[in-house]
Amino acid sequence: MAIAHGADALGLVGKMPSGPGPIADELIASITRIIHPPLASFLLTSEQSAKGIIEHISRVHTNTVQIVDELTEGSYDQIRAALPHLRIVQVIHVTGEESIEQALAVSNHVDSILLDSGNPKAAVKKMGGTGNTHNWEISKEIVRQVPVPVFLAGGLNTGNVKEAIQTVNPFAVDICSAVRTNGRLDAAKLGAFFTAVRS
Repeated sequence: MAIAHGADALGLVGKMPSGPGPIADELIASITRIIHPPLASFLLTSEQSAKGIIEHISRVHTNTVQIVDELTEGSYDQIRAALPHLRIVQVIHVTGEESIEQALAVSNHVDSILLDSGNPKAAVKKMGGTGNTHNWEISKEIVRQVPVPVFLAGGLNTGNVKEAIQTVNPFAVDICSAVRTNGRLDAAKLGAFFTAVRS
C-alpha cells in the first residue's frame, strides 16, 4: 500500500519499549524481500550496541538501519566494517537547543539524521510514533549545520506537512501515526498525505 502511494522508503519497526507498529523480525525479513531498489528498507531498532545492531540487521536484511536511541556501546565504524552495504540513519529526538550539538556530534559518522519527537529519558522510553511535533526552528538549524541529509519526523500530518517542509527544508519526511487507523495503515490517509507532500 505504501509503495503504491509513492513511498521512497518503508520503515519496519522492530521491538520497541513503546509506540505503534512493531512487528516480528521474521515478518520484517519477509517484507524486506519484496522491497527492491530504488526503494529503501529501513529497520527501526532500539538496540544500543554495535553488536546488537549488527545482529538485528543480520536477522532481517534491510538495506538501512534507523537507530532510534543513542549508541552507547561500540561504534558506527564497527557497524560499517561488519555491514559495508548498510546505510546508517541516527535518530535525534529534538528536545531543545542541545539537540543541535547531538546532531553535529554524530553527523560525520552516519549517512543521515532523522529528527523526531520522542523522549528517550521518559520512565518508559518513547522512541517514535508519538504524534507530537517539536520545535521546527531547531530542526531548521540542524538542517543548516549538518553535512548529511536530514529526515523530518514527529507529528507530521496532512494539515501541517507543507508548513514543515517549507520551514525546515528537510531531505525527506517520515510519517507513522497520522496515516494509521486502529493501528493499521489507512489508504485514504496515505493518499491525502502524499497529495499534501507533493503540493
